[in-house]
Amino acid sequence: MAKVQAMATPSPPSTILLVDDDASILEVLAARLESAGFATVSASSAEEALQSLAEQDVNLIISDMRMPGMGGAGLLKEVVANWPGVPVILLTAYGAIPDAVSMVKDGAADYLTKPFDGKELVAKVKGLLERKDQGKAPGDPSPLSRVLWGGKSASMRKLYTLIERVAPSEVNVLMVGESGTGKEMVARLLHEHGPNPDGPLVIVDCGSTPATLLESELFGHVKGSFTHAVRDKKGLIEEAKGGTLFLDEVGNVSPEMQTRLLRFLQEHTIRRIGDTKEISVKCRVVAATNADLQTMVREGSFREDLYFRLKGVALSIPPLRERKEDIPLLVERFVAEYCRAQNKEPLPVSQTTMDYLVGYPWPGNVRELKHAIEAGIVLCNGNSLAVNDLQLEAVDMSIGGDGETGPAGVSSEAMSLDESEKQAIIKALEQAGWVQTAAADILGISRRAIHYKIKKYDIRIPGRGER
Repeated sequence: MAKVQAMATPSPPSTILLVDDDASILEVLAARLESAGFATVSASSAEEALQSLAEQDVNLIISDMRMPGMGGAGLLKEVVANWPGVPVILLTAYGAIPDAVSMVKDGAADYLTKPFDGKELVAKVKGLLERKDQGKAPGDPSPLSRVLWGGKSASMRKLYTLIERVAPSEVNVLMVGESGTGKEMVARLLHEHGPNPDGPLVIVDCGSTPATLLESELFGHVKGSFTHAVRDKKGLIEEAKGGTLFLDEVGNVSPEMQTRLLRFLQEHTIRRIGDTKEISVKCRVVAATNADLQTMVREGSFREDLYFRLKGVALSIPPLRERKEDIPLLVERFVAEYCRAQNKEPLPVSQTTMDYLVGYPWPGNVRELKHAIEAGIVLCNGNSLAVNDLQLEAVDMSIGGDGETGPAGVSSEAMSLDESEKQAIIKALEQAGWVQTAAADILGISRRAIHYKIKKYDIRIPGRGER
């Protein structure tokens, strides 16, 4: 008897709900998506779309923002509340990009400007549906908590939510936060959970790269364009093509470089130094700064149009002193990590030590806490981690709450963050015998960064006979 092989039943195509009050746009959308293998359902208003959602299963929604009635904003609100698993892509005119970015914060998966590119639209749809299929089960805790060193405070939960909403889109992100809060880690998360995780992540330290070199580093050059240009060099922006470009400390960029960056963000093209041809480069841009860019814009030292180009979505990374309820969890995690690294049995942390750590102002934020714990594990000779093992600056712990004081009895609110950073660098240099590379390792920053900070704060390095 002939053996009958069972045929695998093909899975039905994903259904895309198209919403627009312009019939011609609905026709174009339907034709493009159906040719890519999707099923489509069309609605000429948000109200009609809600009726369709109530009557049939939909995998994804593409909606115009501005329509009569409740419009795209009203539709998004209803979908987030009643169909939270259905991604929404918004179609918007170029001039309404700020509104679209605001709606991404409110739960939209992504947006496209009109006129849209058909291939880009299909790619976004496929990417969102794939991530939806691979997504976490409802009720799972955010995996970002452990990656970002942990935290259950309201400010960190808000940050996790924003990262999860923003990461899948291609919108530019501007992160604002003090040194040591973990901005580079957030940039990596945005890339890894973004639309092009297999593409490159290129990190540019704008703060430590001299202005004379930054242009060549970012845009590249051709052979012979200046004295030491002995060969063609691809710039870091070009290296980031198809991935993510992370501009750290973007507030330090010179006015000339601000102009070049703005042109790149507007046109998605660059020109190498000494070259005449334009190179098309499309990548996501994530920027970070510990400077007050809004004040710099008002003072005229930072271009307003560049600021708004970078600030597609703004993420505020909270300082450690504003989320003290997270410190015990961080301490436990770092103690366990460094005990394993030092092949030591897990060390308990006394309540006295924990109270001290919770009350400390942490001008260097999580990075400072991490290095303090690392040093404490190395130096600890007792049965538990003690305050003296941590090598922290002395602080007045007698005042709590809003009136807490920082190093040398100075109010932590009044204490200059720049002065705190300067003192931390001097202390690290002293511990390292004034060897700058060793001090950089203690602080957890790059060698170029410490050179920049030493110059910025005019720190005098003593000669060999003075040490």
